[in-house]
Amino acid sequence: MSASPNVTVPELTLNNGVSIPQLGFGVFQVPPGETQKVVEDALEAGYRHIDTAAAYRNEAGVGAAIAASGIPREDLFITTKLRNGEQATAAEAFENSRKALRLDVVDLYLIHWPVPSAGLYVDAWKAMEKLQAEGAVRAIGVSNFLEDHLETLLADASVVPAVNQIELHPTLQQEAVAAKSRTHGIAVEAYSPLGQGADLSADAVTELAAKYDATPAQIVLAWHLGTGNIVIPKSADSGRMRQNLAAAALTLTSDELASITALESGNRIGADPATAAFTQM
Repeated sequence: MSASPNVTVPELTLNNGVSIPQLGFGVFQVPPGETQKVVEDALEAGYRHIDTAAAYRNEAGVGAAIAASGIPREDLFITTKLRNGEQATAAEAFENSRKALRLDVVDLYLIHWPVPSAGLYVDAWKAMEKLQAEGAVRAIGVSNFLEDHLETLLADASVVPAVNQIELHPTLQQEAVAAKSRTHGIAVEAYSPLGQGADLSADAVTELAAKYDATPAQIVLAWHLGTGNIVIPKSADSGRMRQNLAAAALTLTSDELASITALESGNRIGADPATAAFTQM
């Protein structure tokens, strides 16, 4: 299918009324020295939603690309995340991220991991609620939160998270976590949406790719969009960036969506949020 940059990306409205492009661009593992060029290419391809994190050490490159792009700030949606090792100093950590990004206001700020063994994520959330009240961030959310982490947070929260960003792809759908999030009006955002490439060779995916003259990645991304996930693929290749973005123009039938949903196998690629305790510092 076409890799046209003129595809219209659908937007979802978060629980506080903020709109987010449903298909964005992630910069996990993009080297800091290459980030500006990669993000400039993504913006040129048509992406308007960029997802970074303090732990990726490439916020400055994202900020430089935004500044160089000339794209009006209101046309961009920028997400960054709080490092695990800075949960006790979230306000200061946010200020460092905001400076690196060269932004007055960040669109979405996430707690990157709950780190339940540290017992600090509720305190971090309180600091983030204050940042939102002050207008420094438009929406706040969490990442890698399981059901019990959400329950603990919601018991003390004044603001319900806008987003829960989790590892989610056809062979790991985290159905219980996703359902719990949506029950509370929390949008589900998928990272590693292609299973880091491992899910692209499944028969259900390749058969649909042949049917639609699409790439397997486009099929999986269309599945995410069709099931209501926000999704942030990443690629350093400008041609693949455009191909991925073009998935927004592809609509799968309910039976086709179900055929990919049936690939669930519990194939977690990343760390388990129940026990992950790395500092990211």
